[in-house]
Amino acid sequence: MRTGSSKKRLSILVLICVLAATLAACASDNPDTVPEGPAPDTASVPATPDDDPTPGDDDTDDDADDTLTIAIITSPNSVDDGAFNENCYGGVLAFLDEHPEANATPIQEPIIDLSVLAVEEYVEDYDVIVTPSASFAGIGSVALDNPEKYFILIDVFPRDTEGNTIEVSNIYAVQYKEQDRGFIAGVAAALETQTGKVATVGGMATVPPNVNDQFGFEAGVHYANAHLGTDVEIYSIPAYAGVDGAGNDVGGNYVGAFDDADLGKLLAGGLYDAGVDIIFTFAGGSSNGVFGAAMERDNVYVIGAGVDQFDLGVGNGKSVVLTSVIKMAGVNVKYALDTIADGSFRGGNNLLGIETGSVGYVQAPGRHQLSDNTLSVLEDVLLLIEDGSIVPPHSGGDSTPTAFPGL
Repeated sequence: MRTGSSKKRLSILVLICVLAATLAACASDNPDTVPEGPAPDTASVPATPDDDPTPGDDDTDDDADDTLTIAIITSPNSVDDGAFNENCYGGVLAFLDEHPEANATPIQEPIIDLSVLAVEEYVEDYDVIVTPSASFAGIGSVALDNPEKYFILIDVFPRDTEGNTIEVSNIYAVQYKEQDRGFIAGVAAALETQTGKVATVGGMATVPPNVNDQFGFEAGVHYANAHLGTDVEIYSIPAYAGVDGAGNDVGGNYVGAFDDADLGKLLAGGLYDAGVDIIFTFAGGSSNGVFGAAMERDNVYVIGAGVDQFDLGVGNGKSVVLTSVIKMAGVNVKYALDTIADGSFRGGNNLLGIETGSVGYVQAPGRHQLSDNTLSVLEDVLLLIEDGSIVPPHSGGDSTPTAFPGL
């Protein structure tokens, strides 16, 4: 059963009272700034696209104002997942803070295969639909059928009924180069490991951003081994190897779901017990189990993803989080909402990475446990990715974690 209502919308005052903790958690990664401002812990906030995508329907521009009704539909986890959904919701809350006439409703569809149907069900009740995650790729047809509505699609480009990527005038869509942040996580893990064994735990290999994270991480470890004097093994358990949407065995370690913390804990426990001391996890709610497994052991760490997850790893007075690698999704959500409110909205597909400050890692004092040497090396690596000297591999690409430009 879905949570949320198509008839009752939460005001900004209710949202802040009920979800103050969520807002506080998002604040460090989702500043209340427009895209031109600085991003926390990274180089800059995501730039807007250089090209002018096809504008939305003329009627939608005419109707734009501050009294927007917004639904943020998430699946399978809620907006307070402590990860990507929360990141995106932080952008909604930041917009509401500046536009008190607007209203927003979080809606959770617990069955991931019903994500697009949930959008179809609620679209008529709202001016704007915000959808974080690749499970919403199929909303392209919904947007075409509802040209007077606005859609903000984060983490995937829209597809038609045949699975082809399309660009839709009333969808502001963003994909990230997760391989960039994964690469940073891999280099950091290789430099910081004490056992010489590191690993990943993903949610579902059928979701391309997950494989991007994995490939980027593995490439980062291989880069460190080749150029930074490390000798680190990327460890995996064959029974948990991932298979992508094309049927390819991509390796790694996958829970097979984004909402199974128990299995995430079991998998992470097996990795730690095999000698792994650092796990990079990007498994949504399943990552909670990875944190739990780490907190039950000594001298092991987690690299978080999505938002600053330092506090999620606190147990016995200390955190197991080495650092967190992030996507500035909340900033992109707020940017799109701002353009809707001021009438300047333009739909289009936007691919963002390190070069636009759209992905990075947490380096604020007290929010990471990286050495000064690692921080220095990571800054050099960021510049090499930004100028194209290093091009981390991604899902479906020609390069691999062991053969990519810059290795």
